[in-house]
Amino acid sequence: MAEVHRLDPMSRVPGNTTVYGAWERFVRGEDDVRGVRPEVAISWHRCRDQYRVDPGLTKAPIAVADVDHTLEHDVVFAELGFRAASVAHEVSNGGGVVTVADATGRILAEWGDPATREIAAEANLSTWFCWSEQATGTNGMGTALESHAPVVVRGAEHWCQAFHDWTCAGVAIRDVVTREPIAVLNISCWRSEPPTSAGAWLSNAATRTQRTLVQRAKDGSVELIAAFHHARSRSGVALAALDPAGRVVIADDTAGVLLGVPSSTPATDPAVRWNPRLPEVIKAARYAVKQASRDPDWVGTTQVHTHLSDEPSSVSIRPVFLSGHLVGNLLFFGVADGEQLPRAESGTNHRGRPDRIVAMRENRMVLLRLSEVSFAESEGNDVWLSTDQGRLRAASGSLDKLEAEQGDAGFLRVHRRYVVNVGRVREVERRCKGELLLVMDTDADAMVPVSRRNAPAVRRALDI
Repeated sequence: MAEVHRLDPMSRVPGNTTVYGAWERFVRGEDDVRGVRPEVAISWHRCRDQYRVDPGLTKAPIAVADVDHTLEHDVVFAELGFRAASVAHEVSNGGGVVTVADATGRILAEWGDPATREIAAEANLSTWFCWSEQATGTNGMGTALESHAPVVVRGAEHWCQAFHDWTCAGVAIRDVVTREPIAVLNISCWRSEPPTSAGAWLSNAATRTQRTLVQRAKDGSVELIAAFHHARSRSGVALAALDPAGRVVIADDTAGVLLGVPSSTPATDPAVRWNPRLPEVIKAARYAVKQASRDPDWVGTTQVHTHLSDEPSSVSIRPVFLSGHLVGNLLFFGVADGEQLPRAESGTNHRGRPDRIVAMRENRMVLLRLSEVSFAESEGNDVWLSTDQGRLRAASGSLDKLEAEQGDAGFLRVHRRYVVNVGRVREVERRCKGELLLVMDTDADAMVPVSRRNAPAVRRALDI
């Protein structure tokens, strides 16, 4: 989970004036964001150009009624509610309100100062209303759902002018396997700052809640590995077990070669699982999760291309459950049982994968062509891009997200801290103990290390 963040004091003069001036220019269509924090500027960009939220909105819209979530999500909501209620008195004494919302930004519960809650109700900052960025613009809850770190949104940093008198601090709780948001915890104050302890409390509450999800994921992987061994004893085909995100938990020798991952090495910890180097497998596994969640008896089949043959290979996908909870899929190579998965149209840009990568340079956003990015490096909560325009901070704070969005475009995870553009690898250096270093196509011939577990995938991608 993200580290504890201290909430910096609000700068009303001249900082708030500077932010308000930038907000005025930005909503008019200019891209001058001087004086605006990068995470807020990126949020504004989404609100204006992607979500097209009206900055003149005065109330949050009503939340949609059709929301699909699992029992694990209900457990998270209950635990967050308990933690929020436990600090409600302290927050109330500071004139604030604390809210719990789901992954769609729908507020589920609210506690806090009665007078502030009355003011909040005028803007629909209350249960049943939606505070996602897509619905209400930049705000503590919605922006936290888009971020992988705690966020603070002050005054004119809010996208809608009607909310400029608020300061909000939020943190999202994410599924430890898929990294998708489950819920968000938020503190909002009217014309004042949240308590000084708010940042530490939010981070601590999220960390404690997420421990339950980590243990659940480990229990699920144990069940998945047991199902793998049971199936392997009864079948002679290549076999692998994948988690709901499509990452490999365990694979036999043949499947390990086909997928480009270590073989016979179980990965119970969701933080250290392997991404298969067959994009079709990841897509098929994620599609299977959606189908199996609706029909536990669902079985599917599709074809994937491997480096061992010019012809595609058939694979069959079977879901694995633990106490009614889907924990992953078994992948059988050379088997064509079950419903045929839909084929993606070739030559089309898959929805959700942007053609450009957004970065920040001081007071403006930079829209980079994929070919301009050599590699990405993770530093704490930030991702830095080595580009033809210099070293720039990426809008996304997650290498996982960058890899997921651009994996089909030739971006490959080579190390826990690095994702590289395979087309920008100039040389491969082998060290005396077998370690690999990638010499990248940059002015400084930057060198990127390759971890042992990622080495097979790198050799396959570079055909070495």
